[in-house]
Amino acid sequence: MILTWFILIPFVGGFSCWLGERISRQAPRWVALISMLILLALVLQVWWQGDYHVIVPLQGLPHWGLEESIAWMPEIGVSYHLGIDGISLLLIALTAFLGALSVACSWTEVQENVGFFHLNLLWILAGVIGVFESLDMLLFFFFWEVMLVPMFFLIALWGHNAPGGKGRIYAATKFFIYTQASGFIMLLAIIALAIAHVQLTHHLSFDYDDLLHMPLSHGLQWVLMLGFFIAFAVKLPVVPLHAWLPDAHSQAPTAGSVDLAGILLKTAGYGLLRFAVPFFPQVAHEFAPVAMALGIFGIYYGALLAYRQTDIKRLVAYTSVSHMGFVLIGIYSFNTLALQGVMVQMLAHGISAAALFILCGQLYERLHSRELAKMGGLWARIDRLPPMALFFAAASVGLPGLGNFVGEFLVLIGTFSVARIMAVIASGGLVLAAVYTLYMLQSAFYGPAQETTPLKRLGKREMAMVLSLAAGTVVLGVYPSPVLHTASAAIDQFQHLAGELTLPGALH
Repeated sequence: MILTWFILIPFVGGFSCWLGERISRQAPRWVALISMLILLALVLQVWWQGDYHVIVPLQGLPHWGLEESIAWMPEIGVSYHLGIDGISLLLIALTAFLGALSVACSWTEVQENVGFFHLNLLWILAGVIGVFESLDMLLFFFFWEVMLVPMFFLIALWGHNAPGGKGRIYAATKFFIYTQASGFIMLLAIIALAIAHVQLTHHLSFDYDDLLHMPLSHGLQWVLMLGFFIAFAVKLPVVPLHAWLPDAHSQAPTAGSVDLAGILLKTAGYGLLRFAVPFFPQVAHEFAPVAMALGIFGIYYGALLAYRQTDIKRLVAYTSVSHMGFVLIGIYSFNTLALQGVMVQMLAHGISAAALFILCGQLYERLHSRELAKMGGLWARIDRLPPMALFFAAASVGLPGLGNFVGEFLVLIGTFSVARIMAVIASGGLVLAAVYTLYMLQSAFYGPAQETTPLKRLGKREMAMVLSLAAGTVVLGVYPSPVLHTASAAIDQFQHLAGELTLPGALH
């Protein structure tokens, strides 16, 4: 039942926050924080006790470190089937960690409808964990939808209406339309896959294990694979399906941005690893050059657009488009080293992006503006925040010794062994990352000060948040072995299901 508790703790905790507001305004905050800390403790206990790095005999089906299965609606082939492997566990740990920090960073920012805010915040996390655990495809789709609706409310009700944008309602609606439309396409693909299973076996099932290794026609594989890919490409996001992300980030409250960049984007990478490639390995290999090209384009496009931003939060949002391009390249390289890099990159980007959005939120609380033109000289006006911003900016660039460097380095080295030209082109994105990062630091923290009035330094709560994120970045950078070992067996399973990539000689 431990996997069910992973979902129930934030779900029940969120409902308790809504009820707790009737007692006091502070009650929902404490209930939410305690709920997420309990969840984090349970996840770490499961990680400590499990042997997720042990290689198990491969017999055609995945091996799950923990698994729960109950017949739910057998008449229509739906079961309550949960399971985790090393990949799932790492992403659930990231969700619990950043979930606790998203509660902490909204401690003073949100002052209205505090209980309902934390209900939506925790239900997003419950939906994300359900996505990482679900092994029944309709159950997976249910949790995929669960995590989207609360995010809509989070942006629409507690957004900032940032200057230059079209408003929080517009941003929330745009996010909802993009994700709902792509989710509907994925639902059609899931139903079509189940119908194909009925035609082959005369048995209706939406179970993950049953839908693997199905002998489908080449054309049908292409159609269904694209159905899954589009849904995950919107969320990753892949250019040109990324347009919802800058608006959502610029209007969302700080906790919403932390969850979006740190957690929700990772559900797309997980979906590609778990479903889009293993279900359709043959056409996934054929599609690999296109997917890698989209990843490279996203790296450069996101970097160039980040450099052109005048809103610091939109700048950080576009960096996510760039950095997640490395994830797409690594997945479709089908190389062990690159796939290990994908896992480290998803964790490291989640931590560093969450930290940058938290610092953007702290700047906004003090300046009541996110325009870079209204900043400048902040290093002399505020203690503690500029050095932390410099640290996480360096992490985002890929400074050796920090987690992002390990992830991107492994992705590029692994990809180089199968697609040298693409790896070389992708590496140029690291140079552009340095350009937009230096632009952000110069505009915000150096140069002539716009004002000379000192600003409030980071408090104990704020320092505790950024220092915990800094510690995570350093640990991933200097000692990534626990992550690599935990993911190793799951990556071997992925490669067993997907095979190795063979690209045309011109690309290699």
